[in-house]
Amino acid sequence: MYKTLLVGYDDSKYSKAALIEAANWVRRHGGKLFLAHAVFFDTEEFSIAPEQQEKRLKIGGKLCQETKEKIVSEFGIEATSLLCEGEPPAVILDVAEGKNADLIVMGTYGRRGLNRLLMGSVTSRVIVNSKVDVLVVKKPCTECTGIYKSILVPFDGSEFSKKALGRACQLSKVDGADITVLYVIPRYEEMIGFFRTESIKQSLFKEAEKIMDEAKKIALSHGVSIAVTIQDGHAGDEIIETANGLKNDLIVMGTYGWKGVNKAIMGSTTERVIMNAKCPVLVVR
Repeated sequence: MYKTLLVGYDDSKYSKAALIEAANWVRRHGGKLFLAHAVFFDTEEFSIAPEQQEKRLKIGGKLCQETKEKIVSEFGIEATSLLCEGEPPAVILDVAEGKNADLIVMGTYGRRGLNRLLMGSVTSRVIVNSKVDVLVVKKPCTECTGIYKSILVPFDGSEFSKKALGRACQLSKVDGADITVLYVIPRYEEMIGFFRTESIKQSLFKEAEKIMDEAKKIALSHGVSIAVTIQDGHAGDEIIETANGLKNDLIVMGTYGWKGVNKAIMGSTTERVIMNAKCPVLVVR
């Protein structure tokens, strides 16, 4: 499982939650913990007030040292803090590659209005560009235990969802988590305007059952049993509603290889789930 965890840290309560989640994981399962704090220098800003550059670096250095000492004293594990210059997403991705991290852990902000449609954040830029899994932590620090007992896996039979299910099975073996696999029957009539008859409904449900059978075979190959559920509607909404209803403490999702515009604006079911889910979301690459 994960052996090298990297946390993007900016001293916000969200990044503190991510750090506590990662530290608890390392304490329970072993591994290395890195935290990266990025200091971004705007050329125009610092040409007007160049003393700010030195001041910001000094503050960042102090933050890194204090946070590292706190992790060591409170969790009894070793941690490495890194002060880096540059834009936070680029810093996090570069450090992840340089340290061979196999998991990036990020906090995220509750967004409203336009920002709920366009995440456009450090987190989204890291997710779409990362070569490794990204765990988005969305809960208070007091609830960050690094333990997962109830996992939801959205599954559509794609290679991406198969990979996510495989990762969920690995996690299940680590902490004994229950896994529920969800398939959402798309509302094609809303997409292409056809009238859904009873025979079409039955056909779609039979196809859903075949996909769920495939999920069961994959889980069985990992030595894990799963529960399955089939819903009808918008995938993002159904994933969130199901996770809330089952009180899942983790959603594990695959990605779809975003390119072009989607690399800047995720604009996907994954983004919708990350913005609205009440529990952490693990995005599997």
